[in-house]
Amino acid sequence: MSQLSKTKQLLLEFLEMARSQNDNVEPIKVLRANAFKIGKANILVRTASDLGKRYFFGLNYINAEEIYNLSNSFVAFICGSLDQIAFLPTTILIQHLPNISHDRNGEYKINFTRDIKLTLRGRGNYFDCTEFVNNWDLLKSSKYTSSKSVDPTDSIHTLVQGRILEIGNIRGFQTYSPNKTKKFNQRKLDDISTLSSCPTLQYTDHKSLKNIDVIWFRRTNSDLYPEYAFEVEFSTGVWSGFGRLATLREYRTKLYVVTHDKKKFNQVESSFIDISKRYIHLIPDHIGLLYSAEKNLIQMRQEFNL
Repeated sequence: MSQLSKTKQLLLEFLEMARSQNDNVEPIKVLRANAFKIGKANILVRTASDLGKRYFFGLNYINAEEIYNLSNSFVAFICGSLDQIAFLPTTILIQHLPNISHDRNGEYKINFTRDIKLTLRGRGNYFDCTEFVNNWDLLKSSKYTSSKSVDPTDSIHTLVQGRILEIGNIRGFQTYSPNKTKKFNQRKLDDISTLSSCPTLQYTDHKSLKNIDVIWFRRTNSDLYPEYAFEVEFSTGVWSGFGRLATLREYRTKLYVVTHDKKKFNQVESSFIDISKRYIHLIPDHIGLLYSAEKNLIQMRQEFNL
């Protein structure tokens, strides 16, 4: 059996075991990864075959960050067989990532020893994962889960908003988002955006303007000009974001709709005949790639002192 077939088989066996533990097992469709909702827990599954001395997993920071921003989240590291599954809470994993080697693309090299200890930087430096091994009860434990479970779609919507705000900040724009209390990486969006309120623009409907998911403003003397505006659409219902963006029709603002659903984008876009060509489609994955690239560039500048 090939390496790919082995890891796929491990995943299928894991899901079968999960269903025996909990009736509610379903894929998290908003994520392009092996992520599943099991009961109230949200789990990213990683598999590794038995290589003899250790178990190796590749994990990109973007994927880790996405699952971290879901409520009650874990990464299940399947170490060779279903007899050795480390259910690592994402709060703990994110805490240890700075001590795990990675490349410039944000790909972390996750290594577990034979006795399921997470290898960290430094000679003889490990994190003992004994309490997390085969501990299915953790997925229900109040220690790592809460009674309140947020819909993953809502969480990823907020995550994409947070990433867009961060990119705008890095590029020197004044950034705004209407969602004040929702959090990205444990920070309120209000704390990430540089503007606490939406500027009033003469040729717009302010109610629509102030509810656009993210706007990047360029400062021109004492005024702020809307350079870029973004709406994030994951729902299957009415896409009101197009209408909100349309309030900027009198400005040369670049209008972006971030969604996986290109077909629906085309359908809704065509209903705004006068400005349909101004709408630009982006998939959430591209926002993630751009966000990662911008963050990596900052790190490289600091590293090279340039």
